[in-house]
Amino acid sequence: MAPPAQSQRSPSPSQPSGKGEVSDLKMQLRQLAGSRAPGTDDTKRELFKKVISYMTIGIDVSSVFSEMVMCSATSDIVLKKMCYLYVGNYAKHNPDLALLTINFLQRDCKDEDPMIRGLALRSLCSLGVANLVEYLVGPLGNGLKDGNNYVRMVAAVGVLKLYHISASTCVDADFPALLKHLMLKDKDAQVVANCLTSLQEIWTLEASKSEEAARREKPCLASQIKEFNEWAQCIVLELVSKYVPSDSDEIFDIMNLLEDRLQHANGAVVLASIKVFLHMTLSMTDVHQQVYERIKAPLLTLLEMLTAVANESNTYEIGKVNSKNA
Repeated sequence: MAPPAQSQRSPSPSQPSGKGEVSDLKMQLRQLAGSRAPGTDDTKRELFKKVISYMTIGIDVSSVFSEMVMCSATSDIVLKKMCYLYVGNYAKHNPDLALLTINFLQRDCKDEDPMIRGLALRSLCSLGVANLVEYLVGPLGNGLKDGNNYVRMVAAVGVLKLYHISASTCVDADFPALLKHLMLKDKDAQVVANCLTSLQEIWTLEASKSEEAARREKPCLASQIKEFNEWAQCIVLELVSKYVPSDSDEIFDIMNLLEDRLQHANGAVVLASIKVFLHMTLSMTDVHQQVYERIKAPLLTLLEMLTAVANESNTYEIGKVNSKNA
C-alpha cells in the first residue's frame, strides 16, 4: 500500500518553520547591538531584511522589538528606514510597544542628521495612536522651526496627520496658525506647498472658518505660483478660484499673474487656470466674453494633445489584437 499523501507542504528553506528561527534572529541581533566592528551595519541589514520579510508574510516577530531598537542606534539611513517600518507596524496595535516606540522616535527627532530627523518625525506622526498624541506636539513644533527644509516639509504634513488623530490637540497647539506663518514666510517652495495642502484640508474640515482664513493668502500665493511644482500649482489655482476679489483692479492683477499658466505644458494646470479666469469674471459680462475668446486656443491645444494620445493608444491596441489573431 502506498503511503498516504502529506496534507501539508514542507516549509521553504527561506521561510521560518517555527519559533526557532525567530529566536535565532533575536540572539544574532542582540550580539550585534552596540557593536562598532567593521561590516556590522551590513550584517544588521541582512538580519533586518529577514525580520521585515517574516513580518510581511504574517509571522509574529514582535519578540525582537527591543533588539531592533537597540541595533538601530546607527547613522545608517537604510537601517533606520527598516526599523521605522518594523516598529510602526507593531506599535499601532500594542500600547506598551507604542510607548517604547515614541521614546525611540523622539530621540531620533533630535538627531544631528536632518534626514534621520525627518524620517523619525514622519514615522512618529504615522503611528496614529490617539492616547499618545501629546508626545507629538513637541517634535512637530520643533520640526516646523527646523533649519532643514526636508524636516519642515515632513512637519507640515505631520500637522495634518495630528489633526486627523486629534483636531483639538492640533488647534490647541496653534499648529494651523504656525502653518500659515510658515506658508507665507518660508523660502522653500515645497515647504510652502505642503503647508498649503495641510491647511486646505484643515480649512475644509473647519468649513465655517475656511474662507476667512484663506482670503488674504490666495493672491500672495498666486504671485509665487511659478516656484511650485505642477501638483502644488493646481492646489493654489483651486484656492484662487474660490477667492472673491475686492474690486475689478484686483481681478485684473490676479489674471495678469496667471496669464502664462494658460500656456503651461501640463493640462491640469491649464484647466485649473481656465477655471480661475471664468470664475473671476462672472460679474463682468464683457470681460467674461473676452475670456471665452482667450481660452479657445489653450483648449484646442489640449484637445489636440488628448486626441493624439488617444489615437496612439488605439493604434497600439489594434496592433496588439492583430498580432494575436495572426
